[in-house]
Amino acid sequence: MQTSLGVSAEWLRDNCRCAECRDAVSGQKLFDLADSPVVTSVAESAFEVTVEFADGHRSVFDRSWLAAPAPAGHRDESSKVLNADLVSASWLAYLDDDAERLRCLDALLRNGFVLLRGVPVRPGAVTEVAETFGFVRETNYGRLFDVRVVSSPNNLAFTSRPIAPHTDNPYRDPVPTLQLLHCLENAAVGGETTLVDGFAAAARLRLLDPAAFEVLTRTPVTFSFADPTTFLSAFRPIIGVDPAGRIREVRINNRSMQPGREHGPEFYRAYRAFRALLLESQVALRLEPGDCLLFDNTRILHARTGFSGSRLLQGCYADIDALASSVAVLRRQPVAELAAMFDGPGGAAYLGEPVTQAQHMLLAGAEALRVQAPDHLVAAALLHDVGHLVADERHHDTAGAQFLARWFPPAVTEPVRLHVAAKRYLCAVEPGYFDSLSPASVRTLGFQGGPMSPDEAATFAAGPYAQDAVTVRRWDEAAKDPSAPVPAFDRFAPLLARVVSPTI
Repeated sequence: MQTSLGVSAEWLRDNCRCAECRDAVSGQKLFDLADSPVVTSVAESAFEVTVEFADGHRSVFDRSWLAAPAPAGHRDESSKVLNADLVSASWLAYLDDDAERLRCLDALLRNGFVLLRGVPVRPGAVTEVAETFGFVRETNYGRLFDVRVVSSPNNLAFTSRPIAPHTDNPYRDPVPTLQLLHCLENAAVGGETTLVDGFAAAARLRLLDPAAFEVLTRTPVTFSFADPTTFLSAFRPIIGVDPAGRIREVRINNRSMQPGREHGPEFYRAYRAFRALLLESQVALRLEPGDCLLFDNTRILHARTGFSGSRLLQGCYADIDALASSVAVLRRQPVAELAAMFDGPGGAAYLGEPVTQAQHMLLAGAEALRVQAPDHLVAAALLHDVGHLVADERHHDTAGAQFLARWFPPAVTEPVRLHVAAKRYLCAVEPGYFDSLSPASVRTLGFQGGPMSPDEAATFAAGPYAQDAVTVRRWDEAAKDPSAPVPAFDRFAPLLARVVSPTI
């Protein structure tokens, strides 16, 4: 049964978070939706939607949660940045700063790769890197493996030959989804590493040659590997898609791809078309001692030029689900920090207004929710005065923006930085706006610079975030009513976690 909320009665009942339906500690469901529920009534308030069912059950939903977009999967192309630049960071900064770690891991998840510099040049350090976000995936190559020239190689990677763009271990099912390579020594001539975004190439193939794309998504390929102690085989297509047709995996390695009787001319034509696109946009780099390259092995193809001389990399595998988990946990940390600020210093008086600092910001956020503003503007409204909690009142706009910039994108921080300028702007260009200001807001206007001059107003209005800042400013002025219902900070926590995204 579809409801006026745009979702089915079954979905609503299945998503009830009350104590009867969910375990308070684990959050897991305590019931199985076997019957078809019937909605008897729906009541809406500013922040909640209450649904009554025919069996007497009552479910209360947060409006912002109901309005939130469905979370993007961490495996398919919909959550990826294609053909992105390589992000790099220092190992010490990555270890010491959670925001920097999130920036790097988010880049690995969305862009497909990241480079850490200055990782200690000692055997086994590559597994320490993997353990900062997940677990090492042990294979027949061991917990870690040396990529160096050996006398009797069971894999061409352990020679000095050039290696074409490929993904590792395509003969496994499931394949290791992340790979790490740490350079311990590189005195070789040649041996440059190249990277190719397989998702971007597959998406381009789908656009330029849909027939070839279709062939590579529906034709299974046998990949196999054998040595005296191992035999591994997997039967999968080169381009894997999900039920909605979104690219989810690229599995390609000419060294282990076995010719199949089903591989006729159309398969080889499609294969050649895809290989040609893979060679068009490669990122080349030379790994030096201390460099550790992390990449998505289901998406990013890696290659190597031939070399002579001494070269030693140590590698290991890990999995992308643990990476996604670490990113999600890191996204929650700034939200917890902000919650503590609202509960603590946010309880202080707000410059002579009849509400506290925290109440004022929560009411501004509620105004944004009431008009169903986009997430970034709700976050900016909620956090616009956070600078008062970290600096003196004369510079709270810039201090707040700088504080938030560790975690939030410019779409959030710029309206925060400009909301005081927006007050000065509105006082200059909108008749009657000055008269609507509270006495405390009039007082602060004096040391904030007063109304803008015509030239200042024109410059402000031409800025890319001017309109958002003006919108936040209007919510700011409306958020000073001590009789208005004040939502809890927890109502905004899921939205803030969605918006957290350190600058890449």
